[in-house]
Amino acid sequence: MRIGELAQAAAVSAKTIRFYEQTGLLPAPPRTTGGYRDYDPDTAHRLEFIRTAQAAGLPLTEIRDILAIRDTGQAPCAHVSDLLDRHLDTVRHRIADLRATERHLRKLKTRASTYTATTCNSTDVCGIFTR
Repeated sequence: MRIGELAQAAAVSAKTIRFYEQTGLLPAPPRTTGGYRDYDPDTAHRLEFIRTAQAAGLPLTEIRDILAIRDTGQAPCAHVSDLLDRHLDTVRHRIADLRATERHLRKLKTRASTYTATTCNSTDVCGIFTR
């Protein structure tokens, strides 16, 4: 299968496929006598995995590690489960931080509703933030 056919089958661009090859996510395919890349049809499944893992927030380095485990013939399920636990913890912490920021912004917004140009102290840059 040539790169254009693979790109269409996997719903990615040929440029993306070449990038994945350069970064080690895809093995270099054999070449035809004419020098064209000749991909195995199963490469589309690997590309689907990469896209799905990226959509879940995994960086390419972690995806590469998962693929390396699979390429040795081992199932990467336990490794993936651990990664997902870590990513879930990170997301939960980010959500907590965002909720704290939201509470702070609401307090500032409430304070802002009491300020006008005439009530603002000229020595403060902005009294909404300093009181």
